[in-house]
Amino acid sequence: MATNEKKPAFPKRFVNWVRKFFRDSKSEVKKVSWPTFKQVRNNTFAVIVICLLIGAVIWVLDAALSLLMSLVA
Repeated sequence: MATNEKKPAFPKRFVNWVRKFFRDSKSEVKKVSWPTFKQVRNNTFAVIVICLLIGAVIWVLDAALSLLMSLVA
């Protein structure tokens, strides 16, 4: 852009920016390798099991430390 040229007005620049953003976003989404339903199901199951295991460990530690604190106090 030459120094004597004016920038487009703000609304026009903003609209152009929004259009470019959505066009670029659409092209990026096309590049994504989406997981299969089976992969999603297996990963979801794994996350739930791990969360339950960690919750159980925290619960056992909390109960043990509470018992220990009641014996000390």
